[in-house]
Amino acid sequence: MRETILSLDGVSKTYGGKPAVRNVSLNVERGQITGFLGPNGAGKTTSLRMSLGILQPDSGTVSLFGGPPRAQALDRVGFLPEERGIYRKMKVIDVIIFFARLKGVAPNTARQRGLEMLEEFGLADVAQSKVKELSKGMAQKVQIISTLIHEPEFIILDEPFSGLDPVNQSALEQVVRKQAEAGRTILFSTHVMEHAERLCDKIVLIAKGQKVFDGSVSEALARVPRRVTIEVASDRSISDVLSGLGRLDRTPSKEGMVWTIDLAPEADAQDVLKACVEADVKLTRFEPVRAHLHDAFVHLVGQGTAQTEAETV
Repeated sequence: MRETILSLDGVSKTYGGKPAVRNVSLNVERGQITGFLGPNGAGKTTSLRMSLGILQPDSGTVSLFGGPPRAQALDRVGFLPEERGIYRKMKVIDVIIFFARLKGVAPNTARQRGLEMLEEFGLADVAQSKVKELSKGMAQKVQIISTLIHEPEFIILDEPFSGLDPVNQSALEQVVRKQAEAGRTILFSTHVMEHAERLCDKIVLIAKGQKVFDGSVSEALARVPRRVTIEVASDRSISDVLSGLGRLDRTPSKEGMVWTIDLAPEADAQDVLKACVEADVKLTRFEPVRAHLHDAFVHLVGQGTAQTEAETV
């Protein structure tokens, strides 16, 4: 069994009578990349702050490395907060050394690691520049380096891709993979599903402060209705041909009619093709549609929102 690094057990938090997090439980296991996903305002940041003891839950318990999130445990964590902020008047290398020293890294080691990481991030030439002279993307890279400089066992990144251009987003994905390959445990929040789909071993999805899914990416994708798109070279209605195979939708096209079939649980794409061939339907397009995590996100959030609204009626 893997060691549980972080555990939230039934945690809730309310601000001014409005629930931000409601009875959320989750486990982060050693060596995993876990994506903490949800729309903006879903309660992700509040949950992460409770994980680190920055906020105290109104109810429920938090365990970090087997105990409360106290200073000794927090020294083993690297945290990139959603609100970016580093000392603008300090030199870049001095900022990195400062954050390393806060985590107990010796000065010479901090400087050496800092220079090496600046080189790795393509920032070697700005080591002696002041932070205020950097672009927004470069400053964010410096903050990421400051998060990783003490080689933490557990890395928590709150919306790490926000504000980065596509090139730097891809570079950050490589950093996350490299940290995982080095044996670090990673938890990151995001509302951009593409990053989670490429990176995560496990995802936890919350909506309106409640957990609506906890499992692997493949398990999340399995919750999305399977879909087939076909195009017919006429405006002929084929609803009778596809009856019983799933929910049908149609839209006109230049070539005739496009039909979308959300497959019933017992049906598959080959059943659609077989039915069309047997009925002599002339197809100009037959396309089983691969679901993406974005589709699962929309589907599961919709289910979670409906459940929350039903509970409050």
